[in-house]
Amino acid sequence: MKKILVVLCVAAAFAGGYGYGRWYGKAVPAAVAGRKVLYWVDPMHPWYKSDKPGTAPDCGMKLVAVYAGGEDQYQARDMPAGTVRITPGKQQLIGVAFSTAEYGTATSSIRAAARVTPDETKIARVQSKLDGWIDQVFVDFTGKFVKQGDALLTLYSPEALATQQEYLIALKAQRQMRDNPVHDMIGSMDNLVAAARRRMELWDISAAQIDEIARTGEALKNLTLYSPSSGFVTERNAFPKQHVNEHAMLYTVADLSTVWVVADVFEYEAAGVRLDQAAGLTLASFPGRVFRGRVSYIMPQVDAATRTLKVRMQFDNPGYALKPEMYGEVELQTGGARRLMVPQTAVLNSGDTQTVFVDRGNGYFEPRVVKVGAQAGERTEILSGLKAGERVVTAGNFLLDSESRLK
Repeated sequence: MKKILVVLCVAAAFAGGYGYGRWYGKAVPAAVAGRKVLYWVDPMHPWYKSDKPGTAPDCGMKLVAVYAGGEDQYQARDMPAGTVRITPGKQQLIGVAFSTAEYGTATSSIRAAARVTPDETKIARVQSKLDGWIDQVFVDFTGKFVKQGDALLTLYSPEALATQQEYLIALKAQRQMRDNPVHDMIGSMDNLVAAARRRMELWDISAAQIDEIARTGEALKNLTLYSPSSGFVTERNAFPKQHVNEHAMLYTVADLSTVWVVADVFEYEAAGVRLDQAAGLTLASFPGRVFRGRVSYIMPQVDAATRTLKVRMQFDNPGYALKPEMYGEVELQTGGARRLMVPQTAVLNSGDTQTVFVDRGNGYFEPRVVKVGAQAGERTEILSGLKAGERVVTAGNFLLDSESRLK
C-alpha cells in the first residue's frame, strides 16, 4: 500500500510540473518557432514600431514581436488615430455598406410659398385732364373686361368746349384768308389753327374727334374717354353726374395676360436663386397642373422679420387662370455644376465637424473629416477631405464611429 501511495505522489508531482511548464514557462510556441521577426510593436499602441525588442517609451509596456505573415493586425500603425479594423464577418453582422465618391451633376430645387399679383408694368390708370362733369358711364362695374380703345365715359367740360369754339373760329378765318394777298395774315391764321388743335390733343381729345369737329363745324358738348389698354377694371370711381378734376382717378385697368408671382425664399437658400431661372408654380385649385415662368427680379434686401428674400417671377397667363392674390408653391431648379458627391448617409454630422469612414482595405476604416457643400437630393457635395474614387461607408458607420472613439 505504501509503495502505491509513493508512486501516485510522484506521478502527481510530474503532472503538476509539466502543466506549470506548459502554461507559465517561457518556451517558444511551436506556431512561431523558426519564423522571421519583422519588427516589434507596442501592443497598446500598434502604430509604434521598433526594429529591436524592448519597452515602449510612452507606456513602458514590453514590445511584442511581429512575425512574417502576421503583420496585418498591426497595419493601423501607419494610419491616422481612430482607424478601426472590422472583420468581414462582423461587417456583415452590423450591415456595413459602401459607395464611391464620384463627380456628378448636382441638381436640386428650392420650394417656397408664393402669391400671384398683377404685373405692375401693365396697369393703366385713367384720369381726366379736364375739369368737368361726367355725363354717361359705359363701364359701370369693377371686374369688367375692356379692350384698348373702348369707350369708358363721356365728360362735359366748359374749358374744352371753349377751346373747340376757338378752333372753329380759327378754321373759318383761315378759309377766308386764302384769297387775301397779305400772306402774313395767312400765316397767323395757320398758327392759330395749329395752336388750338395742339391744345385739344394735349387734353387727350383724339384725332378722330378733332377731325369730326372740323368736318361738322360744331363743337362736341361731351368728350369721350377711351381705355388706354386691354384688361380688367380693378378700380372704378366714375359715376353719372359726378364732378371730376385733373386729380381724380376714374378707372384702373390691369392687363392680366401676364402676371407676377412673388415667393418668399429662406435666407439660407437665397444663394441658389438667379435671374432668368426656370420656375414652376402649383396651386391647390389646379391639382396636377404646373405653370411655367422665370425669375425676373430679386429684391435687394432680406425681410428683417421673416428672414426671407422676396423673389419675383413672371408667368404667362393664358385663359386668365392665374388670378391676383392666389396662393401656391413655386419650385426653382438649382445646381447643374459638376461636383464631387457622396450619399448623404455617408456623412456623420456632429454639428462642428462632418466625418466619413474611408475603406482602407483589409477591413480597416479610417475616420476622415470632410467639408460639405450643397445638398442635392439624397447626395451631399464634398468640398474637401475626399478624392474621387475613394470608397466610403454608407451604412453601419455609426457603429464604426463608436468603435473609433473607443480606440
